[in-house]
Amino acid sequence: MEKIVECVPNFSEGRNSQVIKAITDEIKNVENVVLLDVDPGQAANRTVVTFAGEPEAVKEAAFRAIKKAIELIDMRKHKGEHPRLGAVDVVPFVPIKGITMEEVVKLSHEVAERVAKELGVPVYMYEYSATKPERKSLADIRKGEYEGLPEKLKDPEWKPDYGEPVFNPKSGAMVMGARDFLIAYNINLNTKDKKLAHKIAKEIREKGKLVKQEDGTKVRVPGKLKHVRAIGWYIEEYGIAQISINLTNYKETPLWKVFETAEEEAQKLGLRVTGSEIVGLVPLDAILETGKHFLEKQGKSRGIPEKEIVDIAIKSLGLNDVAPFEPEKKIIDYMLKDPLREWLRRMTLTEFSDELSTDSPAPGGGSVAALLGALSGALSSMVANLTHGKKKYKEVWEKIEEVAIKGQKFKDQYLELIDEDTMAFNEVMAAYSLPKKTEEDKKKREEAIKEASKKATLVPLKVLRYTRDLLEISEIAAKNGNVNSISDAGVAAITAQGCARGAYLNVIINTSSIDDEEFREKVNSEAESILNEVEQKAEEIYTYVRNKINESK
Repeated sequence: MEKIVECVPNFSEGRNSQVIKAITDEIKNVENVVLLDVDPGQAANRTVVTFAGEPEAVKEAAFRAIKKAIELIDMRKHKGEHPRLGAVDVVPFVPIKGITMEEVVKLSHEVAERVAKELGVPVYMYEYSATKPERKSLADIRKGEYEGLPEKLKDPEWKPDYGEPVFNPKSGAMVMGARDFLIAYNINLNTKDKKLAHKIAKEIREKGKLVKQEDGTKVRVPGKLKHVRAIGWYIEEYGIAQISINLTNYKETPLWKVFETAEEEAQKLGLRVTGSEIVGLVPLDAILETGKHFLEKQGKSRGIPEKEIVDIAIKSLGLNDVAPFEPEKKIIDYMLKDPLREWLRRMTLTEFSDELSTDSPAPGGGSVAALLGALSGALSSMVANLTHGKKKYKEVWEKIEEVAIKGQKFKDQYLELIDEDTMAFNEVMAAYSLPKKTEEDKKKREEAIKEASKKATLVPLKVLRYTRDLLEISEIAAKNGNVNSISDAGVAAITAQGCARGAYLNVIINTSSIDDEEFREKVNSEAESILNEVEQKAEEIYTYVRNKINESK
């Protein structure tokens, strides 16, 4: 998924498993959404649900879950320890990948408006979605809770952001908004003394500590790290003290910064940090940022495969110290991956070649063209990594590391396109298989074929567009990289050219069957222009590399 949003609705029901299942089934039934966690609490009589997926799908899943909860939960009968405002207490949306906070704020307002209009429930907006400063805090909006809501709604200052200021006794009201991702993070110490752990917590957390002055008064001194809430505690299960942390904005205060600051403070007390643990889930970019930080400290190139960067982060933070850290179960982005969309790229070379050789028309030339693109990006990255860190090439380290990073990016994009090309072709075949008994059937079939054919054309066009970037980095690798690997940079250019030619052929064969003349001419013109540009540049790089090799004989 290019864009990922997380939603963590809190429902005022934690005891009736049938009601909880009915709500979560609504989420499961929405495509492009994955239900990640369901956490019911008996005493609180509250269930926290976590799901994530593509923005539009998350909007729909959130609305359906809210609608079902409004239908099944009666607040007139609800009792529980946790503060709450209604049947659906709070619905936060969190940007995870490829989407801005501004976009998620807009999304939250759209869901809130629909809830108020269609379900008749008043909605207050909080955090980044707040319409007034005094409504930013969830605790402030919740004051008085459900029982105080009738009087609250009479106050003009507390008019809902969406919906009428009318008390709904069955459902109450709800709070909705966009917030940052919260990482629950514990740092392990080589001590059982929770007081020492708490002492470190007070030094690093944003609110800091109270310091007694000469006159006996106490003044709060801020801690070292913003967006950090922390306490010290002792975990009997592990037999160690931990600094328990809620990191509310990992983009401004990254995980590695929290870890290293805690290490510094621990050393002052004669302690050692032995590792750390992430409770719940973590976004991939938080882990990648950490891995890249430690690679940079080691003087290593950051342009290495994602899997290796993740592994460096796990080792550097000691995430396996008290329990195994399994990336596929702890990183949200990996949990959302659809194996069916990674069918081909997960194959071995033999398996892929065997599948390619059968009488099935897909995978075919389009997927092979994308594979050539992946190989080109990988080769340029290899040359760059064989150059970075070598003293002889110190002047170009920065430039060449950028090649390594871009090469990995293009490699991953092309690997995705291997499957995307085959899936697009399969959609065309599925459209041709639609019924055509009635005139209405025929019309729907023709429209489906038209749309699927356009999509199948745009995939190889995307493959073709990236080839210009592939040649740009292969040229830099050839002219600045380790001279012993110049032939590899040349092969990167050749495979990029092969990728472009293969993608071009797939574009023009697909457009030949599309009767939308404007679309066909526009796509063919762009494809022709890119191919000509690529052909010229690829030949230039190949000639340069060949001449350099001949000169060295």
